[in-house]
Amino acid sequence: MRKPETDSAFGDFDLHLFNEGNHAGLYRLMGAHVVAGGVRFAVWAPNASAVAVAGDFNGWEPRVNELRCLGPSGVWEGVVPGAKAGDRYKYVIRNRDTGEELWKADPFAFRAELPPATASVVAGLEYAWGDADWMARRSEVNRHDRPIAIYEVHLGSWRRGPDGAMLGYRELAPLLAEHAVRHGFTHVELMPVMEHPFYGSWGYQVTGYFAPSSRWGSPQDLMYLVDTLHQAGVGVILDWVPSHFPDDAFALARFDGTHLYEHADPRRGYHPDWGSLVFNYGRHEVRSFLLSSAMFWLDVYHADGLRVDAVASMLYLDYSRKPGEWEPNVFGGREDLDAIRFLRKLNETVYLLAPGTQTVAEESTAWPMVSRPTSMGGLGFGFKWDMGWMHDTLLYFRNDPVHRKYHHNLLTFRALYGFTENFVLALSHDEVVHGKGSLLAKMPGDDWQKFANLRLLFAYQWTLPGKKLLFMGQEFGQWAEWNHDRELDWWLAGFDRHEGLARLVADLNRLYREYPALHATDHDPAGFEWIECDNADESTLAFLRRSPDGKREVAVALNFTPVPRVSHVIGVPHGGTWREVLNTDAAEYWGSGMGNLGGVEAEAMPAHGRPWSLHIVLPPLGAVVFAHEEG
Repeated sequence: MRKPETDSAFGDFDLHLFNEGNHAGLYRLMGAHVVAGGVRFAVWAPNASAVAVAGDFNGWEPRVNELRCLGPSGVWEGVVPGAKAGDRYKYVIRNRDTGEELWKADPFAFRAELPPATASVVAGLEYAWGDADWMARRSEVNRHDRPIAIYEVHLGSWRRGPDGAMLGYRELAPLLAEHAVRHGFTHVELMPVMEHPFYGSWGYQVTGYFAPSSRWGSPQDLMYLVDTLHQAGVGVILDWVPSHFPDDAFALARFDGTHLYEHADPRRGYHPDWGSLVFNYGRHEVRSFLLSSAMFWLDVYHADGLRVDAVASMLYLDYSRKPGEWEPNVFGGREDLDAIRFLRKLNETVYLLAPGTQTVAEESTAWPMVSRPTSMGGLGFGFKWDMGWMHDTLLYFRNDPVHRKYHHNLLTFRALYGFTENFVLALSHDEVVHGKGSLLAKMPGDDWQKFANLRLLFAYQWTLPGKKLLFMGQEFGQWAEWNHDRELDWWLAGFDRHEGLARLVADLNRLYREYPALHATDHDPAGFEWIECDNADESTLAFLRRSPDGKREVAVALNFTPVPRVSHVIGVPHGGTWREVLNTDAAEYWGSGMGNLGGVEAEAMPAHGRPWSLHIVLPPLGAVVFAHEEG
């Protein structure tokens, strides 16, 4: 491949792909790369008249190490002799029209200074991975017909040291791996670990799209965390934010003195909800930047998936905007056509170049076919969070049980749309902050009823079709809502009721993995049948989960009131023994101990349109799960 300059790292084809928006490997070329005798720097600044690098290696002099422009590409490149790993640096960019001089952090930096400092840091990405076995089988692990139960974690507040100081990636690694395995989670999802200047943004105001946050250590330290989880058999999903970025002067905003990464028109370039800037998805090079960022975390850091934040805000031009504050597209509609094209390109790229990984959309509207292939007209995501289920379910559970019969439709409505997407049933961090209280605190009743309600909620979530996600701390019933400035209330975990809840979560995950009926047909309507969905007066539900081979069917019955239902009848398709494989009211979970003595024999009495029936004990605020014993 012919090089534009003799010693350039860029070939003609690289520059062509970059400028047409199709380069997904820019992290191998852009940014700072250690070479023999120094460091090669490369940055995109098409509206600059000059670009230099200032840093520890030249006393921060802005004119000593100037880069050369690679023709019309807008890329500036050069080698700085004597620069080395660990050196801090910034680009000094002079705008060609105004002469304005801007000092900017590197958009492609692999490491950044510890905030509030803002310089980039030269860093290598060498690491001796030990997860070859995981990488070889992750295509199997991440399939849609496999159990996927995700533990969502904010690293800065999951666990801390005795003095309240945050732990590093390496310190957290064995603790997080052990906790995830003990509770049966298949994956950990990390809230954004990409560098962000404001800790209180939880990582959702990213300035370093190729740099893990220095708050918790080096790039290699984050690799160690991922590696440790993989070796423990736990997948890693990273939250990723291509929807907006902060307007900090040192970062992407007005990068070369012009609106380079963001739209110039505030009707498209400013996000009113977060006071941040919106990427210009119609600019080819911005698409290459974002595609490369996505691939970087999947490739270099061995991430198994990306959860894409705030997709709805990307899809709609009028998102959170009043009339007159947004501009229609060329057809007069409210859809952001550039963002749609980008999202489709993103998903096509990920599934082509990173087989075995998944993308997950946090999309809160009724946009159709979010998790359907682009060849069908979909956006191409692997999964979509079911925000409607989350909203309806929590609204239902907040009601005192005596009133729940008037809101029964909040539970049954999901069946009308439950297979239109590949859904993840998510109870995420968004539901336990900003005065919303923890999941346990949302539940009505006295302490016993609160815990019983939460156990019932988890059983309902784990037995419905869809993959699972639970935010940290809820697995043991934290009373306080999440506070990012301190660790979880781990001292609670030793109390019987909290320990019982955690044991239930582990058993739900075990059951979810053990029975294909509970996971293999999560996205197939043939795997779900209502048994009883219209008993609003008693606030009970019952349904059947089927596996693809029709074996080991599972029947689930739930009682959303504190009134025990003795000899409650549910119809089943087969005779023989239906073994009680889980009961949320069991004493080991701090329940009252009502149950079915291990199982029930089906009677040849038709019920609910089926030839056989079970007469079961349905405990108060409880769920029971029965598995059919093959004859």
